[in-house]
Amino acid sequence: MYKIAILGCENSHANTFLDYIIKEKKYPDIKVLGVYSDDAEAAKKVSDTYGVPVASSFDEYAGEADGIIVTARHGDNHYKYAKPYIKYGIPMFIDKPVTVSEEDANAFMAELKANNVRICGGSVCTFADLVGEMKEVVSSKSEGEVCGGFLRAPIIMDNPYGGFFFYSQHLVEVMCEIFGYYPESAKAFKKGNTVNCTVRYADYDVNLLFTEGSSLYSASVSCTDKICGGTYLLDGLFEREFESFNKLLLGGASRKSYEDFFAPVFVLNALNRSLESGNEEIVNKMD
Repeated sequence: MYKIAILGCENSHANTFLDYIIKEKKYPDIKVLGVYSDDAEAAKKVSDTYGVPVASSFDEYAGEADGIIVTARHGDNHYKYAKPYIKYGIPMFIDKPVTVSEEDANAFMAELKANNVRICGGSVCTFADLVGEMKEVVSSKSEGEVCGGFLRAPIIMDNPYGGFFFYSQHLVEVMCEIFGYYPESAKAFKKGNTVNCTVRYADYDVNLLFTEGSSLYSASVSCTDKICGGTYLLDGLFEREFESFNKLLLGGASRKSYEDFFAPVFVLNALNRSLESGNEEIVNKMD
């Protein structure tokens, strides 16, 4: 039996994952020790729905849990919630955004590395079949040299959970998964209900379109011989995402390196700086 805790249960991920474990009984070897949220009302609602205990503090299960799911609405809480558990070396699911500040990203990554913590999480969108197909087009050059790309996803700018950072990792991480995790610079500007971005790689640019009031996700790659891509849905992707965490509990390896896992935080910060400055901003290197 693997004992886990969910830290930050105000996010819909918590309900989805608890459905798999408790209502649908898809994972009989997983026991939920309890949940925690800074929002006491959200924690009580989850407890009433699923019959799980509510922790009095986010570190209550440190030393007892075999794994944790960190899925707070505000990414600034992710490192704080995970920190007491890192020294135990247990697997962790860290939701998007993995964290918000570059300083926290560097410190968080260093601690995880030092304790050999296996990690998963980030954006559920990277599990879409289309994203994998576009990644293959870029890596194999099956349709010729890559000339650039265009990606689109929803965003919610006006929120109390970090503003631009709250929802934007979905699109940025998909871009990183397809084209590479280490672009050179980024330019972004807001116009009406959209945020338009150009992200520069060494040999080409990728264009991103964040849209408010829309649920459309798309990814395409422009090559010398063909334009590939289309739209994709999130149906079935949360099951794949949770299964990646279950594999870690069973002893499996992380899907990504620590560096790739945290790289979107640095792209997000470059885009956010550009929104504020109006200038093209360098994507900072991680420590």
